[in-house]
Amino acid sequence: MKAYSENSIIVPRFNEENGFYTTKKRAAIMSKIKSQDTKPELKLRKSLWNLGYRYRKNVKKIPGKPDIVFTKYKLIIFIDGEFWHGYNWNEKKLTLKTNRNFWIPKIERNMQRDRINNELLAKDGWMVMRFWEKEVNKDFETCIKRIVNYIQNYE
Repeated sequence: MKAYSENSIIVPRFNEENGFYTTKKRAAIMSKIKSQDTKPELKLRKSLWNLGYRYRKNVKKIPGKPDIVFTKYKLIIFIDGEFWHGYNWNEKKLTLKTNRNFWIPKIERNMQRDRINNELLAKDGWMVMRFWEKEVNKDFETCIKRIVNYIQNYE
């Protein structure tokens, strides 16, 4: 177990015994959510590959299991989903209507884990870039430029 600088947020188990309930329809929708090879991730990877940049994907040995890893350039890229990683969280958590006692600690724990992984990676000399899925979808060229500029300026 790693020594973290902050106490881990405890997330309750999502089950009816703990007072959490979801409909079969909602459960079916949630089961379709992918953790890797999402459309924004594929779009970014395909573009980088076509530009001639080679990378590894979803490297399990690196904290956070990054979406894209350029070992040669010590560059790690995460493409984060807005809901799961707490985009605009202070406003978003107020709008949660159901199972708040589960979702608030769940998302806050994800955010905490992201911070801890960023710290661990930076200590190991990695450059970490995080993009929101909507950022990749709406401002794709800027995302690519940030990555390419870093790689081109890497010593």
